[in-house]
Amino acid sequence: MLTDEAKIKIMAGKGGDGIVTFDKIKMSLGPTGGRGGNGGNVYFEGVSNLAALNKYRHKKEHWAQDGQKGKSDRKDGYNGKDIILAVPIGTLAHNLETGKKIDITKVGQRVLAAKGGIGGRGNFYFRSSTNTTPKEFEKGKSGEAFNFVLELRLIADIGLIGLPNAGKSSLLNELTKADVRVAGYPFTTLEPNLGTLENIIIADIPGLIEGASLGKGLGIKFLRHIQRTKILAHCISLEASDLKKDYETIRRELEEYSAELGKKKEIIILTKSDTINPKEIVKKEKEMKKINRDIFISSIHDWESLEKIKSIFIKLTEK
Repeated sequence: MLTDEAKIKIMAGKGGDGIVTFDKIKMSLGPTGGRGGNGGNVYFEGVSNLAALNKYRHKKEHWAQDGQKGKSDRKDGYNGKDIILAVPIGTLAHNLETGKKIDITKVGQRVLAAKGGIGGRGNFYFRSSTNTTPKEFEKGKSGEAFNFVLELRLIADIGLIGLPNAGKSSLLNELTKADVRVAGYPFTTLEPNLGTLENIIIADIPGLIEGASLGKGLGIKFLRHIQRTKILAHCISLEASDLKKDYETIRRELEEYSAELGKKKEIIILTKSDTINPKEIVKKEKEMKKINRDIFISSIHDWESLEKIKSIFIKLTEK
């Protein structure tokens, strides 16, 4: 199961305390207490693994190592080790304390999420001409601690949208060899699936139904994934009794969820052409072209139609 949202607490390390020590060599009894090490930082780093948030389902707290105490002979304590939390690219990390958001969009992108505390000074740093044997020292500062909500929003070139059983998963399988489970009933796909076609990332966005923008069904969980998709490929089954109604149902949910979604570039793919009489296909295609001129007919059993869809996707992403 894909985890696309997680709430975690992160804690950077505490700085180590400074210490009070003196030189043990006779005639050299000055202060030598060193500074404590700095606490470790916490970072988020983008990875290509779409399931990287799964590990945060049960492990909710993550903390970096504390800095060590200062040492004698004016030596600093060791810094605490940083921790790096891997998140899928497309993750938006919401800091619940500050309100700031961290957007992870590239593999290898590393962003500081919580800074470790500074180590305290030892007594060596308090020496002066009037205080040659200081016994003062500083405690290390606490590291930052925050609660984050990690929200995955898929980054894809093309998003396959449509009502359940519109043939999205089957099309993804044939175009990209993604090997997504399919069946002849609604809600087969319970989580987004990705595939690649000549370096083009295609996402199958599941669960959109009437009322999805209001939380009905599974769709509200996945509508946010469409926000980062560059182009929408709206899949409509030619077996449907009213293609226009099916189209308008999904369009309404997109626009009610976000005005931005309603403005995205869109093409329409009429699927399952192998199950419909050719004359009926022509009639339905003509009807849908009144809504959108970019209409394409496909069947997973028609090699030529699949090759045409591939070429269309490649051309669209080259612009």
